[in-house]
Amino acid sequence: MAGFKKLILIQILSWLACVAVGSYFIAISFNYTVNEAQKNAQATVQNYIDGLTLSDISTNNFKRAITNNDTFANFILRDNQGAEVFKVTHSPALPFIAEFVQTNFNSVRPQFVSGSNTDIKVEFTLNVQRFAHLLQSAFFIIVLVSTFLVLIPMALMKTLSHRVNKRISMDVADVIDVYINQNQLDHDLEVSLDTSRLKSQGKSLVPSFNRLSHFLKSKNEDLQNAALTIKHQAYKDGVTDLGNRNMFVEYYEKNIENSEKSTFGTLALIRCSELQSINQTRGYQKGDEYIKGVADIIKHISGTYTGSQVFRLNSSDFVAVLPNIPLKEAERFGENLQSRFTQYQQTQELSSVANTGIVGYEKAKPLGELLSVVDNAMSMAQSKHANAWHVQRESDLINNVSAGFGNQNWRKVINEVIEAKRVHLVMQNIMPLGKNIKAYAEIQVRFKTEDNQMLPTASFLAMAEKLDMAIEIDRLIIDSSLEKIKSRNLSEKFFGLNVTPSSAHNDQFVIWLERRLLKDTHIASKLVFEVSEFGLQQNIKASKRFIDMIHRVGARITVERFGVGLTSFKFFRDLKPDFIKMDASYTRGLEDDKNNQYFMRLMVDLAHRIGVTVFAEGVESQEEKHIIETLCLDGVQGYYIEKPKDI
Repeated sequence: MAGFKKLILIQILSWLACVAVGSYFIAISFNYTVNEAQKNAQATVQNYIDGLTLSDISTNNFKRAITNNDTFANFILRDNQGAEVFKVTHSPALPFIAEFVQTNFNSVRPQFVSGSNTDIKVEFTLNVQRFAHLLQSAFFIIVLVSTFLVLIPMALMKTLSHRVNKRISMDVADVIDVYINQNQLDHDLEVSLDTSRLKSQGKSLVPSFNRLSHFLKSKNEDLQNAALTIKHQAYKDGVTDLGNRNMFVEYYEKNIENSEKSTFGTLALIRCSELQSINQTRGYQKGDEYIKGVADIIKHISGTYTGSQVFRLNSSDFVAVLPNIPLKEAERFGENLQSRFTQYQQTQELSSVANTGIVGYEKAKPLGELLSVVDNAMSMAQSKHANAWHVQRESDLINNVSAGFGNQNWRKVINEVIEAKRVHLVMQNIMPLGKNIKAYAEIQVRFKTEDNQMLPTASFLAMAEKLDMAIEIDRLIIDSSLEKIKSRNLSEKFFGLNVTPSSAHNDQFVIWLERRLLKDTHIASKLVFEVSEFGLQQNIKASKRFIDMIHRVGARITVERFGVGLTSFKFFRDLKPDFIKMDASYTRGLEDDKNNQYFMRLMVDLAHRIGVTVFAEGVESQEEKHIIETLCLDGVQGYYIEKPKDI
């Protein structure tokens, strides 16, 4: 298109040049003709007046003859003194072309003739109107001829350009068809141009399309690599490098639920029981190490089964798929996992590691239904003891209510713990960072089965909340702690006890606790009750009633996991806690996190203004402890300071 526009521009310039050159030559011709006419007229007048005198000329007749003749535009007759005898003027308008030429070339000029006796002088100007019309006609002829000569090539070029473009488009389209249909190209494009027309017309396009082919191949490889990278990121867990939930769902739908072949096997759900506790008390880095350790154990044990697959579904849950493995053999898988988890528990000084729920699967089993069954198996495993496993069989589901079987078993286990008071108490001291700071030791609890094996604490407490049994558990912990303090004669020490928000907001529990503490007022004054900030904020009025009661009996209140909720000065002013314990997420990496440092310093200043003591939990390194000291906190707690120990 750009080339065609250039051709049009050239043609227009050529037309202008033709018109200009033709006009120039016409003007020259006009000028020459006028000059010749003027010379002839001058000679004619000269011959006429030679030998004549004014007396010989009839002035009226001569004037009449000149007037009736259109030869002259102006004619003046003078005597020998130069006086005008008579004058005739005949000045018709000239066409614009002649006017233009006359102006620029000055072709028509006055002519002067004197008689031989010198008593007659003539001055005249020729009338060139007839020449002007010829000039204008010639000019229009030149314009028409030039236009004709220019328009024909332009029309031809337009037609030719259209035909050439159409032909090129057809050739390109044909070559592209060959490229798409035949060129999954393992060979050059030229081999595929199997028609004579394409060989002749499209041959010049072959090198370009070959380059395009190689370029697209390289780009396609890049796109495939990028797609694989994106899929790897979307389907891989960043901590363990195992497939994530997306990959598990795709694997299950393809190889089990929608498999064309008959298939069966075992699916195991492994749930890490201590992740939340480790994240809060030891930091998220230790939590990641714990997850990696559990993943390594699962991969090692499942790796002994042909075709096994391991996935990480979420932060705490893993799934192991064991194709063609019956449930009887899966029991050995559960035993091996439990054995390795117990070893890991001892080396890492944990209360537990993970529990395992095991179910069988078969072709066309919907994933949602299978996950529901295996979650039930998980509940059964958690209700047994630390690191326990449980196999859920179809016969179990037939003989029991599937949806509530795990819950029923948990209720039974929790009731047994409450009735037999099977709790084990440990404590973890808070180190004061000043001479006049009053700190305390937090009492933590572990729950045991009738076989004296530890239950997973986080799962136990979560199920107690779910089954509305948290208040009974809080009563058990408080009773056991007071009895332990009295029996060991520890009434001079300060101890912290955790209370769930549901208990703190329950009027009957608050009444029971007040009466219980009034029985041992000397111990009550040494107790500090810890409730989470988020829990307290769920019901500010109920929280205030609980705190007021605690203060009435001489005990104190700590707001734990502080900074997770929507903290405000009104929260401090209304609840008036004695201590706050900054959440472990603010402690982790504190030496490098200026925002957390600023927030903690702000909270310390605010708390100190109203007489509240500030502790930090989850301290795991010397660097964290040093920064906390510079921020003027009052105490620190964590594995770097002291690990939980028996009272």
